[in-house]
Amino acid sequence: MITLSQLAKQTCTQHAEKIAVVDKRRQLTYRQLKEESCRLASVFTSKGLLKGDRIGILSANRVEHIVIDLAVAMTGLIKVPINTKLHPKEIQFILENAKAKLIIGEISLLMNVDYRGDIVTFENEYESLLANVHSEYPDCSVLDTDAFAIMYTSGTTGRPKGAVLSHRAIIASAQSLIMACELGYEDVVGHVAPLTHGSNFLAQCALFFGLKQVIFDKFDPKSIADQLEKERVTTIFMVPTIVNLMVQDEAFEPKKLRYLKSINMAGAPIASEKLQEALDKLGPIFAETYGLVEAPMAITIMPKSKLPYYLSSCGAVGPMVEMVLRDETGNEVRQGEVGEITCKGPLVMDNYWANDEATNNAIKDGWFYTGDLGWVDPFGHLHLIDRKNDVIISGGMNIYPREVEEVLNLHKAVKEACVFGVENEKWGESVYAHVVLKNGVTVEESQLVTHCKEHVASYKKPAHIKIVPSLPKSPYGKILRRELKKLYEEGVKG
Repeated sequence: MITLSQLAKQTCTQHAEKIAVVDKRRQLTYRQLKEESCRLASVFTSKGLLKGDRIGILSANRVEHIVIDLAVAMTGLIKVPINTKLHPKEIQFILENAKAKLIIGEISLLMNVDYRGDIVTFENEYESLLANVHSEYPDCSVLDTDAFAIMYTSGTTGRPKGAVLSHRAIIASAQSLIMACELGYEDVVGHVAPLTHGSNFLAQCALFFGLKQVIFDKFDPKSIADQLEKERVTTIFMVPTIVNLMVQDEAFEPKKLRYLKSINMAGAPIASEKLQEALDKLGPIFAETYGLVEAPMAITIMPKSKLPYYLSSCGAVGPMVEMVLRDETGNEVRQGEVGEITCKGPLVMDNYWANDEATNNAIKDGWFYTGDLGWVDPFGHLHLIDRKNDVIISGGMNIYPREVEEVLNLHKAVKEACVFGVENEKWGESVYAHVVLKNGVTVEESQLVTHCKEHVASYKKPAHIKIVPSLPKSPYGKILRRELKKLYEEGVKG
């Protein structure tokens, strides 16, 4: 299979004078993108970086994300994109775990990170470093099986796990998204979601056609429609939270999205009624995909023409993956029965970085076990019913209960804690915590929230904390998280 670097070379040659990427600061043609990417590759080489070395990326959306991708691909380096909303301690762990030899990004984000390796900031060193190196393609042999990215996702142990994605996985993911979004040579790709996450997979699709990419630095529900109309964006990735905020804004004018033909919606489940509301306002322009960081974007695809008729499904299996639903013993379940979703194919990760135990638990006989539960209908459509590991998805971001629980348990007043997700109209889900205090100790709920903010990203902190005398447990002493969630839901309905 072609590598990302080979694809970039072909595209930059064939579409040299076409605009490749634009943000509010500047724009680059494909010729300029090639030159800047090659210069950045030369900078990496001049700093002693070798094939297989890791570089961290900590930046809001901007043109340089695309430049870095190509420079990394050309030199055989491995990028480690980092969520800008993470707490500095979380960022530090990722950099140390990946053994990153360099980090590149924005001063405002890097200044609070304890990192002793090489640092390149866009505001200071970037331009001067580029000015002093050549713009020729680097002499480096890169294979499709070589790693391109380590994408970190929090594990149930509370520590992030790095999914290693090869060039082959990135290309396979792009080919699946091309099919899902029905991309062609006249499209314009927009990025409003973070380029450190889902939207970056759509960025690779643009290279297949030499498309223009328009990068927005942030999402504003009151102005996004105007921005998409101005740039004539035809295809974009959005998590359900962004879609809901956009269509529910009182000033939203659907006619401004007349150029938009495809919204790839992924990253979190969406309630059927919310999806129907969006369809009523925008028409059948939503292409839904189901995937994970470990198997990016398109394990299943629900084409936009079919989605209005199957609101509760996330589609049928995509072209770059096999999918089997299994019971607890690993045997395939029958149609209509609930099972854990497993998959294998070129878009699946190679392993978890420096974590053999997690890799062996997730990949068995070549099959990746997603931890998600679902069932398949007679038409081959997958229906997600639960997340086996109880992950909370808020605004498209994964939040793992045990990670928050461990932070709560660090507080000297806390005896034990249980965290779970509750339905939230705006964010999809929000974090709820029940806490048992140690005997004779008192603490305010607000103090516990502040404590969490000191250790994890703000979006992971509990929106509500309830101090209770005890937690429900099984005969074996295991806290019954689902029982607490059930009691909460019954209380809301009651």
